[in-house]
Parts: sequence; structure tokens; C-alpha cells
Amino acid sequence: MDAIAFPQPKPEILAARATIIAGLAKLLPPECLVTAADERRAFETDGLAAYRRVPLAVALPRTTEEVSAVLAFCNAHGVPVVPRGAGTSLSGGAIPQEDAVVLGVAKMSRVLEVNFANRTMRVQAGITNLGISAAVAAEGFFYAPDPSSQLACTIAGNVAMNSGGAHCLKYGVTTNNLLGVRMVLLDGTIVDLGGDHLDAGGLDLLGLVCGSEGQLGVVTEATVRILRAAEGARPVLFGFESAGDAGATVAAIIAAGIVPVAMEYMDKLAIEICEAFAHAGYPLDVEALLIIEVEGSDAEMDETLARIVEIATAHHVKTIRESKSAMETAAIWKGRKSAFGATGRIADYICMDGTIPTGQLPLVLARIDEIVTGYGLRVANVFHAGDGNLHPLVLYNVNDPGEAAKAEAVGADILKLCVEVGGCLTGEHGVGIEKRDLMRHQFNEADLAQQMRTRAVFDPAWLLNPAKVFPLDGRL
Repeated sequence: MDAIAFPQPKPEILAARATIIAGLAKLLPPECLVTAADERRAFETDGLAAYRRVPLAVALPRTTEEVSAVLAFCNAHGVPVVPRGAGTSLSGGAIPQEDAVVLGVAKMSRVLEVNFANRTMRVQAGITNLGISAAVAAEGFFYAPDPSSQLACTIAGNVAMNSGGAHCLKYGVTTNNLLGVRMVLLDGTIVDLGGDHLDAGGLDLLGLVCGSEGQLGVVTEATVRILRAAEGARPVLFGFESAGDAGATVAAIIAAGIVPVAMEYMDKLAIEICEAFAHAGYPLDVEALLIIEVEGSDAEMDETLARIVEIATAHHVKTIRESKSAMETAAIWKGRKSAFGATGRIADYICMDGTIPTGQLPLVLARIDEIVTGYGLRVANVFHAGDGNLHPLVLYNVNDPGEAAKAEAVGADILKLCVEVGGCLTGEHGVGIEKRDLMRHQFNEADLAQQMRTRAVFDPAWLLNPAKVFPLDGRL
């Protein structure tokens, strides 16, 4: 499977590999530099595992100063650099090139400062998403963004892709919970943006960096907002006989001004896959399932759920099951957060990521079914319904080149549909290489040129995470 083009590696860099490695070895201790072929192969891909390229070398610095030294060296020698967190990117954002140095932040995973009074926390960028919440859970605090890969993914990757998660409906995505970063520019300059406070003065460079996919600099530290955990939380399963009824329920709940903590959607195939893995008690006799979670005091949750049940009933809900214990709640969320891994047990798949207006859900769900059926494939739909962030999992046989090509065509058609109904190409996975060639479907040439000019201010030589986000023929 190699439909996505990669630029040819520069022969002069490949020829100078020994010199480049020797230079890096002067900056990093042996345990922080990976050069052997078999060891470099561990970094050849990310969550978009259909594409693989073995990098020139892998640098694993321990400090911001070491990151600075590596970047300054690579800049001086014209060597491309691919920043990497945990490699969970589903859009190919961390896939390297043969002439690139992978710069990983896995060794930078410490909590640096916690300020409970101001509800902020400063961490190194290699800490896992879940590790942030775990560090403050004993004091009743948590970090809100919760991507499904939160057990493994790092805050570095979350900042790069502006990650969200099931609970972003109420609490927002990474950019809504990020207060500051320490970042190293390509020439080795260390800069601080934002900090331990709200709304830093001057240009909103923090907003520019969050979601920039590692093209503007390498984030080594982040200051994030931590929140008090709610008094209580309660997920409820709502089963429907049609996807249209489930989608209409979501649109009606949002239109009514109700903002649950989370509102997640699964279709019949996704329900069956997740239930077989997690045994969460999902209803198997329905075509679509909503997991809707509310939080607060018992009285507040009862009142909000009563309004939601009234709306669901008006849209022909078939099954309503409320969690009665912490164990049930954990099982319900285990099923949802394990959806990608559980699907991988039964088939190869491409996980799409597009966003649409919630009012378009019934139409888009129907059209996705038509698109996938038209190609003779299957799809498991599981996504953040509350904010219209879709994650269709297109199932195919990776060993069948014909099916692989069909799966990519299905994915492109779904993303084009998202744009056509007023949405966009990505919600939280980023563009990477996966959607790079679809950028012209959302942006005109003037839009793309302006974005590329902004990128070039930070990286004139286009050495940071090259060949990502923008069409290869569109580079300035």
C-alpha cells in the first residue's frame, strides 16, 4: 500500500550519514542516539502503519537544551527533522523520511510544577496524556482532553494535533486547555509562549503553534489547565433502531442548549466489535448507540438526564440503560476508548477524522453508508457526536491491493463530504500525510499560500516535519 507519495531522499544527506551521526554523538550520550538499522526500524511508522520509512537516525534528548543542540546541528547541515511523541498519530504525522532525523521526546516525561491555587500544571512534553491527570488525581483534579490513546499519547503530540477526546464537548480540545509552551525553533532558539496565566499579551502565537503538526518548532514543555473533578458523573446508553434517529437526537440535544460532558456515537458494527472486546453491556439489538454522560450533583444529573430522555423518546429511542456503579461506568468507557484497538482484532482499517455541523449528522451518516457500500467495503462508525467529529473505520484487507485502494478512495470521499456539508478535513488527528492531497478541497490557492508563508517564517528551509500537511507540489 503506497498510494501516498513521499519525496525522494536527498542523496547528499544519505552520503553524509556517518558524518551526521558523528556530529549528533557529540551532542548526546549513547543511550540517547539510535543508529543501528534494526533499532531505527522501530521508528519507521506511527498509527498510520500502512506507510513506513526508516529514518537516518533517531535522537532522544533529555532536556530542552539538548533539543536545541540537535536542532541547531540539523539546521546547519540541512538535515530534515521529524518531531515524535509516542507515535500514535493516525494521520502519518510522525512518519519519517530516509534522510531525516527523528527527534523524540519520550525521555522528557517529568512533572515540573503544579499550582493548585491557580489550577495550572507545567510538564515536560513527553509525559502521557493520562499521566497528567494521574499526577493530580489524589487532590481531586484532572486534565480534561482525553483522546482514546491517552494511555500512550504524549502532550507533545496532543499540542501538535490539537487533540480532543470524548469529553471535549464540555471542556474543549487541547487549545482550550493549553496556557503556554516552551518551544525550540529550528535554529536552536528557545522561546516561551504564554505561561502560568490566561491570555498572554501580543500576537496569539500559542494558538498558531497548537495544531501546527510539528512544523514550527519542537515543544519541550507545556503549561496546562487542570480542573476540579465533578461531584459525580453518570453515562447512559441510548439505543436506536436507526442511525438517522440517533443523529437527529444529537442535533436536537445541542439545539436545546444542553451540553453533556460527552456524547459518543456507535453504529451496529462498532457496537458488536466493542462489546465483544469490553463486555460493557452494550445493547446488541439496535442499529445505533449513543453514550451520553452528564456530571454534577445527583439532582443536577437527574434534571439534565430527564431532558435528554425526553428528547431521545421523541426520536424513537428503543433502549435506555443508566450506569449504576463505578464499575459499570468504567466498562462503558473502556468499550468506547478501545474501539480502534478492538476493530484491529477483526480487520485492517483506515480511521478517518472529519468534522461536520451536528445538524448534518443524519444526512452524513446516510451518505457514508452509501459511499462505503458503493465500494463493496464495510464501515464501523464511532465518533464524538456532540461536536460532529467523525471517526469512520473503513475495514479492508491490507493484503489485497485492490481493497487497499478502495479503502483510501472511501476515506477521501468521506472527507470531501465533510467539507461539502460545511465541515472540515480534520477534527483532532491532523492532516499529516493522509489528508495532505485533500487540502485543496477545503482551501483555495490563496489560502494555502498564506498558510505556507506563515510556516516559512519559522522554517524557511522546510526542514521541520517536511512533506506533511501541504500538497507536495504546493511548497513555496
